[in-house]
Amino acid sequence: MIMVIRPGRFTTIQDQGRWGFQTWGMPVSGALDPLASRIANILAGNKEQAALLEMTDEGGVFHFDYSVQAALAGAEMQASLNGRRLKNWSSFIIPPGGVLSLGEVTSGRRSYLAIRGGIVAPLVMGSRSTYVAAGLGGLEGRPLLPGDMLEIGTEQVKFRATRELSANWRPRYTRDWLLRLVLGPQEDWFSEADHKRFFNSVYQVGTVADRMTCELTGPALTLPERELVSDATGWGAVEVPACGLPSIVMPDHGTTRGFAKIGYVIQADFYKLAQASPGDKVRFEAMDAENAADLDRLQRADFNALAESFD
Repeated sequence: MIMVIRPGRFTTIQDQGRWGFQTWGMPVSGALDPLASRIANILAGNKEQAALLEMTDEGGVFHFDYSVQAALAGAEMQASLNGRRLKNWSSFIIPPGGVLSLGEVTSGRRSYLAIRGGIVAPLVMGSRSTYVAAGLGGLEGRPLLPGDMLEIGTEQVKFRATRELSANWRPRYTRDWLLRLVLGPQEDWFSEADHKRFFNSVYQVGTVADRMTCELTGPALTLPERELVSDATGWGAVEVPACGLPSIVMPDHGTTRGFAKIGYVIQADFYKLAQASPGDKVRFEAMDAENAADLDRLQRADFNALAESFD
């Protein structure tokens, strides 16, 4: 068992999401950073869909009853095991009675802790992801609290050689992010001047940047005169609400919304949305759908190759 001594600022159980239920109003949820969460599971020897902990801005402190293999990936949170500093993007062995401590983030925003065997949580619509707004998934549908006890899965519990991710695999976290997006479905509702303003401007991540919405500050766009009937909205949509300031839809979003969308951030850049902090700079670049799909397939192939290299 894992006892939560201190949960951190916002720590939840997540996996790769609750897919296939958006038609019925259920968002995907899941790990905000598909890249770091998958790599953490690969390093720990898990399947990519295994449930793990997502920590935001500040990590937690956890006590382990028995020896386990674990891995960390994502934001740098100055992790230590029994007072000894740990490397990020690596796996390690936690001894019986071990205390894993993580602190304030120093680079990036969200970190992932994977335990070999995965975190045990009920399957809700095929996923263990926490969806806080509806109070489902994870541990009672909420962020972790001091004193919570987490069970570890019994599959694949045999230890393997500890690993460290090579530098060329690690994403670079910055304070200036380039987000590529595919235009649509309402890009033609915006004037040519608005398109130029949008793509030539530098925005900043606003104070509201959570699992539902990432608001931006900067040059406002002209609100389209046409009224949009609420339509289906997915993760990565760049919406323009009444204030004219773009905002980006995150994975705990409502599945239908009534704002015009100038485009969608490509899936290969979702990890940037997860690791961007309030105040960070954001720029946009247009990309066609075919190239975006190619990048997604390439990233998928890279994950498969990485998993095979660690077998």
